[in-house]
Amino acid sequence: MINYSVDTDPGSNQFRLLFQRQYRCCAVSSSPLRLSDSDSYFCNFELRLGGLTVHLGVFGYVDNSKMDPGRQVFTVDLLERYAAKGRGIITCMAAGNDVILLGTSKGWIIRHDFGVGDSYEIDLSMGRPGEQSIHRVFVDPGGSHCIAVVVGSGGVDTFYTHAKWTKPRVLSKLKGLVVNTVAWNRQQITEASTKEVILGTDNGQLHEIAVDEKDKKEKYIKFLFEFTELPEAFMDLQMETASMINGTRYYVMAVTPTRLYSFTGIGSPEAVFASYLERAVHFMELPGEIPNSELHFYIKQRRAVHFAWLSGAGIYHGGLNFGAQHSSPNGDENFVENKALLDYSKLSEGAEAVKPNSMAVSEFHFLLLIGNKVKVVNRICEQIIEELQFDQTSESVSRGIIGLCSDATAGLFYAYDQNSVFQVSVNDEGRDMWKVYLDMKEYAAALANCRDPLQRDQVYLLQAEAAFASKDYLRAASFFAKINYISSFEEITLKFITISEQDALRTFLLRKVDNLAKDDKCQITMISTWASELYLDKINRLLLEDDTAVDNRNSEYQSIIKEFRAFLSDCKDVLDEATTMRLLESYGRVEELVYFASLKEQYEIVVHYYIQQGEAKKALEVLQRPAVPIDLQYKFAPDLIMLDAYETVESWMATKNLNPRKLIPAMMRYSSEPHAKNETHEVIKYLEYCVHQLHNEDPGVHNLLLSLYAKKEDDSALLRFLQCKFGKGQENGPEFFYDPKYALRLCLKEKRMRACVHIYSMMSMHEEAVALALQVDLELAMAEAEKVEDDQDLRKKLWLMVAKNVIKQEKGAKRENIRKAIAFLKETDGLLKIEDILPFFPDFALIDDFKVLPKFSSKELELLCAFVCFPQRLYS
Repeated sequence: MINYSVDTDPGSNQFRLLFQRQYRCCAVSSSPLRLSDSDSYFCNFELRLGGLTVHLGVFGYVDNSKMDPGRQVFTVDLLERYAAKGRGIITCMAAGNDVILLGTSKGWIIRHDFGVGDSYEIDLSMGRPGEQSIHRVFVDPGGSHCIAVVVGSGGVDTFYTHAKWTKPRVLSKLKGLVVNTVAWNRQQITEASTKEVILGTDNGQLHEIAVDEKDKKEKYIKFLFEFTELPEAFMDLQMETASMINGTRYYVMAVTPTRLYSFTGIGSPEAVFASYLERAVHFMELPGEIPNSELHFYIKQRRAVHFAWLSGAGIYHGGLNFGAQHSSPNGDENFVENKALLDYSKLSEGAEAVKPNSMAVSEFHFLLLIGNKVKVVNRICEQIIEELQFDQTSESVSRGIIGLCSDATAGLFYAYDQNSVFQVSVNDEGRDMWKVYLDMKEYAAALANCRDPLQRDQVYLLQAEAAFASKDYLRAASFFAKINYISSFEEITLKFITISEQDALRTFLLRKVDNLAKDDKCQITMISTWASELYLDKINRLLLEDDTAVDNRNSEYQSIIKEFRAFLSDCKDVLDEATTMRLLESYGRVEELVYFASLKEQYEIVVHYYIQQGEAKKALEVLQRPAVPIDLQYKFAPDLIMLDAYETVESWMATKNLNPRKLIPAMMRYSSEPHAKNETHEVIKYLEYCVHQLHNEDPGVHNLLLSLYAKKEDDSALLRFLQCKFGKGQENGPEFFYDPKYALRLCLKEKRMRACVHIYSMMSMHEEAVALALQVDLELAMAEAEKVEDDQDLRKKLWLMVAKNVIKQEKGAKRENIRKAIAFLKETDGLLKIEDILPFFPDFALIDDFKVLPKFSSKELELLCAFVCFPQRLYS
């Protein structure tokens, strides 16, 4: 609990006022204590008198939901019994920012400043002959500037005084004019300057005045406007301003005994009223006349939001919208909205209508002074809610309460008679407004004024029941879903089940899920599952009703499918996965099952479905998502490559971190199928990409590519592959990554002899390479024999194999064969000599056959003769 203390003299007026105005103590609190177990505020106040401490009690605010429903909204307390202090009787009163100004019948002004706890008196009759009386007193919303009108036998004078001044100043230019009303510029006025102030006089004139406190006199007084058509006294004025792009717009409302006038324009008050010399003044005229015509603005956050005119016909009131651009019939900008007239007959309860003597306006109520009572009328429903009585002295009763005034800044109301001042306190006047609006079926306004969930529930319930009664079940469902306390979930669902309104029930469930707190996970899951089943039931019923609904894109069926999918997407995190999938499966909604599986990242189900539908591209798109496990690529690779090899291989090539080795089973399955000669072999394309682009070194990948090359009719690709040194550049690394023994067996099986020759040679099996090459091509055999450079014996042996083959294979004339054989010796670069190849010639060769040859050396000739004559010796 927080304690506040005030030091003061027990004999002073300040003590008496502070003690009697206990509500002011509450206003002192800047940081009240909120108790943990309620929404209430409490403060303890004490008054310290020297060494004596007086306990004033505990004051505070209690939350509306815990308040006594019989507690009055408005209460009356006596603020000051003899407020005039012997300076005559009270004639008028004004208030602003905790400052009260009282005018008396003897020309005095009594000022009470409750903000600083000060009070003093100002004599405006000094130096004036005869009786003087204060006709009107005005104070600005900040409580700094005061204007007072003194009427006496010496005429009429208007005074201005500032809170800091000790002596008032006469506004001499207004001498003789009875000022009835003052309009302050609330948006621009400051403590130091009044800015523009508009005065309304008894003879129907408007004047503008401005006073700066430091100048000790008025800056100017300007004439603005005068009635010519129907001269009437200005009884009350109000002014509002708004900043626009092209300047300041002024809005002025004024009342006479019979009319309400409105003026508006941009620039200055002088410019605004000058414009009405050329255009008609907009006014509202009501029948009847009232001598005490009043105009009030209700101010909220320094801006007027609604007005009320105490007229002869009734209380004319409405909202104010100073940003409106709607034009009225006569061309003036109309800033008044939602106009209404409260007839006085509603206040008399069957008796003769009595016009109020004065009025004050709060946020939701009119305070109407009728006789010695104040009737509080709700301005929304126009019903009397309370009557306020005043504790008057015997001498004041006869004259009664003179008038009411309000302090818009402090939010306070006052009433006064000739001796006393009463305070009218407002105790949470909006607490029952939700009921008022609800009775009028203005539901939006009722909700805006609700204070707690129970009140909102009552509004929603009434809306729901009204919609249900009118058979607008979908709308009723939306309202029922917002109810949390006063109607049970089971009770509401039973309403719709009883009348077989499945659509409304589904709507109720969906809205209920939206309105539940995120912590209610169990309830959200259950309701969402029920809604899913209702969606599925609706879909099936639509299919039964219309067989063409599936193909008609604009059908209700397609619309509900789209809505159901959106629901699944929104509720994917709250729906139980297994239950929802079983539900979708039981209703045969495969597409929605796949859709939900995709939402739940059950990609295996999704891919399997697309493969069954033959939509390989969609399946591959799913597999390419970042969240999809890479293992699914390998699992579905065999099916996908058989379904669409091109798209599958393109997807593989676009997927990073894919292990080609794990795709070998799929590629082998594809390769086992027959393919057209001119068809691109997609597996070969992918393996070439792996080998050449990704530099894959996996033997399995290389072996598979080699095997596919071996099966092609054209062995050029195979030979190029065998000749590539994929490991070149790696230290101590292999030059190739396939298995040469496997490659040899494969090439032998597929009769790829040139490839076999290359493999033999690569394996340093040169004799086998040359022997096989001789079966294919002599040039190939010679090339293989030439490869051996570091072993002369082996090289000679290989060349002899070639030579033998050359001599034995020649089928032409003997001399021509011998010529070719001898020419072959030149290919060996001297490695073979004539004696090396002579044994390969036939035994029946004649010496004459060698005459075609060039000259031999003596030794060669000897050998040649010996070969011809005794060949057996040569062999031996």
